[in-house]
Amino acid sequence: KFEYIKNSIAFINPQEEDFGIAPVEAMMCGVPVIAYASGGALETVVDNVTGKFFYSQDSESLFTAISNFDYTKFDRENIKKHAEKFSSLNFKKNILEFVKNCL
Repeated sequence: KFEYIKNSIAFINPQEEDFGIAPVEAMMCGVPVIAYASGGALETVVDNVTGKFFYSQDSESLFTAISNFDYTKFDRENIKKHAEKFSSLNFKKNILEFVKNCL
C-alpha cells in the first residue's frame, strides 16, 4: 500500500471525514494531498504547503484543483515532517500532557 503512495504525485481526498487517516498516511510518505476543504482535512492539510484544497464538493471543483495542481511546488521532506505531528507517539505524548494539566 505505502509503496504505491510513495510513488504518487498526489493523494486525492474528495470526501469529508472527521479525521481521515489516509491523507495523513500519504503525507507521511511525502505526498501532497488534494483535499475537500472540510472536516479533518482542515486540521491535517496545510493549503499550499502540504497540499491543496478545493472548496465545493463537485466534479468541476475537483477537476479545477487537479488541473491547477503542480507537484513541483511541494517539498516532500517538509510534508513528511508535518505529518509527524500526527504520529501515534506524538498523539500519546499530547494525551498524557493534557491529562497531567487537568490534574
